[in-house]
Amino acid sequence: MKRDRTVPTQLAALAAGVPEATIRKWASRGRLTRYGTPGKAEYSLDELAEIVAKRQSADRPAGCPPPSRSG
Repeated sequence: MKRDRTVPTQLAALAAGVPEATIRKWASRGRLTRYGTPGKAEYSLDELAEIVAKRQSADRPAGCPPPSRSG
């Protein structure tokens, strides 16, 4: 996966709408790739977007369409 759009843990958590601990947990469990150097973790925004989209579709009841994006 490309890693040209990476952000530190705090911003990754904000983008995903989860606590920083969740980002670290996802990375330790192999669900999210950790980039960066020791002491300076970074995560791909594209990879985070995929995870969030999967979580949202899993939370939606069967047969329920995704929310519309009008605005």
